[in-house]
Amino acid sequence: MTPGEHAPDPRGARSPAEFLARLRALKDWSGLTYRELSARAEARGDVLPRSTVANMLSRTTLPREELLTAFVRACGTDPAALERWRTARRELEGRRGYEGDPGPGPDLPAPDPDPALVGAPPKAPDPDPDPEGRHPDPEETPPEAPAQLPEGTGPMGEGPPAPEEPPAPGGPPAPEELSDPEEPSVPEVAPGVPPVWPGGPADAPPAPGVGDRFRIRRLLVPAIAVAALVFAGVSIVAFLRDGHTGHPPRTPTAPAAGDVLIRVAGTDFCLAERRGSRAGQVYQVPCAAAGVPLYALAEAGGGRWRIASDHPDYGAGCSGIPSGGRVPDAPYEDSECGDPTRVEEFSLEPHGTPVEGYRIVPAGSATPGSCVTVVGDRAAAWSRLAQAPCAPDAAGQLFDFDRRS
Repeated sequence: MTPGEHAPDPRGARSPAEFLARLRALKDWSGLTYRELSARAEARGDVLPRSTVANMLSRTTLPREELLTAFVRACGTDPAALERWRTARRELEGRRGYEGDPGPGPDLPAPDPDPALVGAPPKAPDPDPDPEGRHPDPEETPPEAPAQLPEGTGPMGEGPPAPEEPPAPGGPPAPEELSDPEEPSVPEVAPGVPPVWPGGPADAPPAPGVGDRFRIRRLLVPAIAVAALVFAGVSIVAFLRDGHTGHPPRTPTAPAAGDVLIRVAGTDFCLAERRGSRAGQVYQVPCAAAGVPLYALAEAGGGRWRIASDHPDYGAGCSGIPSGGRVPDAPYEDSECGDPTRVEEFSLEPHGTPVEGYRIVPAGSATPGSCVTVVGDRAAAWSRLAQAPCAPDAAGQLFDFDRRS
């Protein structure tokens, strides 16, 4: 808005085309970008999508009155001027036979939706944490522990000898008293009293079924050992492939002109906007989902860089800090390039030895010593980026620039 210059007056417009020409002049008079108009309207409680404004100004047909009201108010006019715009629109509508609702058509569509939302696929339902509806399978439960063997019996059926005890009266003789240690005789005992076998229970013949348990254990032990080796091998491969934190060791990519994917150093998060939002706020999102907008680095001279953005709905733009960086925690956002009120050039400064990543430092910010920073929960997706004091450890302030093919 140029000081002392009067806002365009809609009175005297003799056709919808002339009326729209004066609306375009009103936008030029305001000096605001489409994004700024959308933001100002939203602050007033109006709905004014950026793409809808662009479509309205490119037509030669009268806009709907609620859209006209939101636009004229966002441009900064006073209530009297707003009423003049609405009166002029009603007069043209009555003169040209616009009364009534003509229904959707090329000249006056009934809705004026945001193209960013048109044709958007319905939101997929949240994935079922158990999509197959599976329940614990008895076949997949761990094998039952083998039956407890007699005390003192080892894993192969041959356990340590029983603890030495003084021989009971009438019991078996000490081993040194046996005439033939290889073939101990069965001691004579009173009728009805079970014999005590020399050497303890290990020398007794196995009870029925014990031999079967011995054979099962002999098979089970090597099977468990093989399974443990396989698990260890898989774990080692996963560790070597993904690293102990789930991210492979990375060497930060130095800034270079061209298409890039801007990654938060040491994470799998990359910079992106929220699709459908008009604010242009930049967030960290999983790199696999970071496609809106597409970023590129462009040299601005003097060691400075511009971070260009290409949005599928809003077109070309630049990343920057609004209001010249005067607000300490000003958002890091995308908008149209060339706005003199924004900081749109940055120094990309290496940090660490060896280099751990690059700081994005707003050049000429009114808040010196500031860096672009992931604020909030740095381990969570959709944490926003903003200008914040550069920290000694550069936590949440290091980035690298992957080449995008």
